[in-house]
Amino acid sequence: MSKPKIIFFDIDGTLIEKKKSITPKMLETLHALQDNGIMICIASGRPPVQLPKLGVDFDAYLTFNGSYCYNDQDIVFDNPLRQGDVLQIIQNAQKINRPLAVATKTRIAANGVDEDLKEYFAIGGTDLKVAPDFDVVVDQDTVYQIMVGCREKDYDGLVANTQNAKVTAWWDRAADIIPATGSKGVAIEKVLDYYQIPVSEAIAFGDGGNDIEMLKTVGHGVAMGNATDDVKEIADDICGSVQDDGIFTYCKKHNLI
Repeated sequence: MSKPKIIFFDIDGTLIEKKKSITPKMLETLHALQDNGIMICIASGRPPVQLPKLGVDFDAYLTFNGSYCYNDQDIVFDNPLRQGDVLQIIQNAQKINRPLAVATKTRIAANGVDEDLKEYFAIGGTDLKVAPDFDVVVDQDTVYQIMVGCREKDYDGLVANTQNAKVTAWWDRAADIIPATGSKGVAIEKVLDYYQIPVSEAIAFGDGGNDIEMLKTVGHGVAMGNATDDVKEIADDICGSVQDDGIFTYCKKHNLI
């Protein structure tokens, strides 16, 4: 494998094990990649306010499954949900008796909490609470992503009658709802164009269903050993699991660090 110019990393299940902190080897890997002249970027379903402190400054951040991308200087891509769609999704969730949380650039507001939604946020280290000003947030703020506890059978109903919304998911008990015109793959195209880096010189690591488009977009997509089967099927390569510092071993093997 030739040396890439940029690498994109999912967070949960990829950079860090769910509900745990980054390991010393993984932190060493990230610093070593930068020392070797390789740009490193977060590509996560998390909102900016939920990004963990990992001990390294990334070159770019792709948040909300790619709907809001930025670096220290610029907003690279800005793709929020339409307000009409947000209101429709809230109605759709109510029909199946599901609370949900909306995410803006600066906060998360929930209109209720059930066990699935609570556990979803706990994975990222957040104790989700009901927002007393939920209606004000929906009315006045820009919403980039909606998170709701559900099952796959609920996906179509959650986005029924919307104009530009789709479901993406990395966990089988919840879903992220984002603009239909967006994804981690779309965001990576925007970031590569911003930095003028060809697709062939980009690598990505991921483990969940919301990483599929990302792995298919880059020149070389790597699935974690703990990835779901559908992710492994489309990946160009498979590394070790997050529990075994699979990215560290992979980067060593391919002389990236």
